[in-house]
Amino acid sequence: MNMSDIQNAHCRIKQHIKKTPLKHSNFFSLFCGGNVYLKLENHQITASFKIRGALNKMLQLTEEDKAKGVITASAGNHAQAVAICAEKLGLSAKIVVPKTTPQKKIDKIKIHEVKLLLYGKTYDEAEQKAISIAEEENRTYISPYNDKLVIAGQGTIGLEILEDLPKIDVILVPVGGGGLISGIGIAVKNKNPTIKLIGVQSNASPVMYKSLKAGKIVDVAIKNSIADGLSGGIEKGSVTFEICQKYVDEIILVNETTIQKAIKMLWENQKEISEGAGAVGLAAILENKKRFKNKTTVVVISGGNIDDDIFKKIISQ
Repeated sequence: MNMSDIQNAHCRIKQHIKKTPLKHSNFFSLFCGGNVYLKLENHQITASFKIRGALNKMLQLTEEDKAKGVITASAGNHAQAVAICAEKLGLSAKIVVPKTTPQKKIDKIKIHEVKLLLYGKTYDEAEQKAISIAEEENRTYISPYNDKLVIAGQGTIGLEILEDLPKIDVILVPVGGGGLISGIGIAVKNKNPTIKLIGVQSNASPVMYKSLKAGKIVDVAIKNSIADGLSGGIEKGSVTFEICQKYVDEIILVNETTIQKAIKMLWENQKEISEGAGAVGLAAILENKKRFKNKTTVVVISGGNIDDDIFKKIISQ
């Protein structure tokens, strides 16, 4: 993959998506003694960045692939994106999500004309089921992360960031399977290799962190996490792993309690709603504020789909 893949994706999808705001945060800037900007993908269609990659992929399906129909596995946000794209293109779509998927995400998926299957307790179980069904029913599988066209779509966030703020020291990006940080990495590192690209994961699901340390994709025990969108393993042979090895400078692990604190502080000080996965970058600043002193840092707030009851509980604590 290269920069032209990201630029082509931008031309392909820009008329169908929102260019999301990049806002300076006085509160988090004062907290760490630097300049903190928030890339607000919680303002995106479906309140998540996932529409970028799904759209770029599905707009390039062959007529044969379209005729077969599509299937995907998701922790929730990618499922919504695939559902919207399938409706736009008039495709049959089947979606597999874990039984632990937040109700808000399930409700948003059900709005669309798709076949929804709740399967397994974890994302990994849902993913294997979706891949199995794809083979059985001859459907086209749309990976949430292990696909170059999906990665290129996510990378358009990097182009938007640099367009709005060319001089940056650090970008903090949530990491699950690595599709988001892979795309952003290609986009920003090819324009300015001095920018430090830092991924953030919860201690509850440190798969990319452990894999990069080991130099290979490894299996890691996964615990329940408020950052459900980042939970799960990485498909063996995933293209994201090699891209992360090349472009990601470091991955920081954060605690579950800090993620919840970040959600609360983001609401109280910016009036922005973030799901757990979207708040991990701010959690990294809360736990490591000295590292961001005198730095210009962009934090990608990747999504805002959090159950209302969970959100109310967090902000009331």
